[in-house]
Amino acid sequence: MKERSADCAPFAERERRAPLRPQTADCRLPNDSPTHPCYTLAMNQYAKRRHQLGYFGPEDEELEEAPIQAPAPRGPGLPPGLHAFEVSEGGRLDKFLAGAGDGLSRTRIKALVEAGHVRIDGKPAKDASLKVKPGQRVEIEVPEAAPAEPQGEAIPLDVAFEDDDLIIINKPAGLVVHPAAGHESGTLVNALIAHCGDTLSGIGGVKRPGIVHRLDKDTSGLLVVAKNDEAHQALSDLFADHGRTFSLTRDYLAFVWGAVERSAGTIEAPLGRHPWHREKQAVVSQERGREAITHFQVEASFGRDKEGKALVTLVRCSLETGRTHQIRVHMAHIGHPVVGDPLYATGFKTKAALLPEGARALVERLHRQALHATSLGFDHPRTGEALLFECPLPPELEALEAALLGAQ
Repeated sequence: MKERSADCAPFAERERRAPLRPQTADCRLPNDSPTHPCYTLAMNQYAKRRHQLGYFGPEDEELEEAPIQAPAPRGPGLPPGLHAFEVSEGGRLDKFLAGAGDGLSRTRIKALVEAGHVRIDGKPAKDASLKVKPGQRVEIEVPEAAPAEPQGEAIPLDVAFEDDDLIIINKPAGLVVHPAAGHESGTLVNALIAHCGDTLSGIGGVKRPGIVHRLDKDTSGLLVVAKNDEAHQALSDLFADHGRTFSLTRDYLAFVWGAVERSAGTIEAPLGRHPWHREKQAVVSQERGREAITHFQVEASFGRDKEGKALVTLVRCSLETGRTHQIRVHMAHIGHPVVGDPLYATGFKTKAALLPEGARALVERLHRQALHATSLGFDHPRTGEALLFECPLPPELEALEAALLGAQ
């Protein structure tokens, strides 16, 4: 396990806070949740379930629901070289090799079959779905991982956690996650290739980091990246499940325009591509869009307009699904776009004029949406250990919060 950054020391090493209060029925997340500083918290399955249900009361309370089961731990996969196995029980070739390969993903097996690296009784296998019979000999040749196509670049990274399977990054605003048109270099992937070096054992046969979820360029906060095929497959399954079967926590802090009337709530509105703005997403019909669910809770409110209503509200958003721009679109949909959002808050620029001078100046030079991925929790894909990471607001958002508090 690699050394953590100074701001992400284990929770046990930090001063423990006063017990958190149990929440009312409509509050999924606590108002006094820890946001400073980063910490790693290992929870047992019952404590983890209380966290997911939004209950932070005494330890001896009974839970009506059974604890969520973690994904089955995966093995390290097969090292490069030729491997031979005898079939003891018939079935699909890819399923057999996934079990015999100690964590080798079926996607990777399919690619190796198509590349001619798998043989059954000395003959090349033509399809990963072929049936194998007891007594047959299956050979699989795992090639060395190819060099990554993106080049590694020495870009500083704020590493919250790292081991042989995964790495947790506190991404700054302005850093693009993956190379794309207009961003061929200077991305998080370029930085990870340089940082991880030989510890990348390969994703799909290529020495590259496995991106399982993304943050927008101008959103900061926690992001997990896989370093091998097995971790990549397990984390991909976890994020595709949206935390409904397995354990997954994704919380964001967002400064939004206006007074959010409800102390907590759920936004359930399908999202799809905007009908004419190619860079935007929009709330659309169920037929055109994908399911999208965001839970929110008000953390604080700042400033007052002529009617005595808040000018800015700090909300904690918990994702049940993970769609492109989900929080940004959902908050705009209910009339409270994220402060500084260049796509979804364009009609709220006049709101800044109502802020005190110091806060107004900070908003005008923010050059990012005031959205931060503050909490990320999941079960480790290999060990099954429950992990929870939290990181504070970055300096520019801390300064905004301080300016807004000073204007109360």
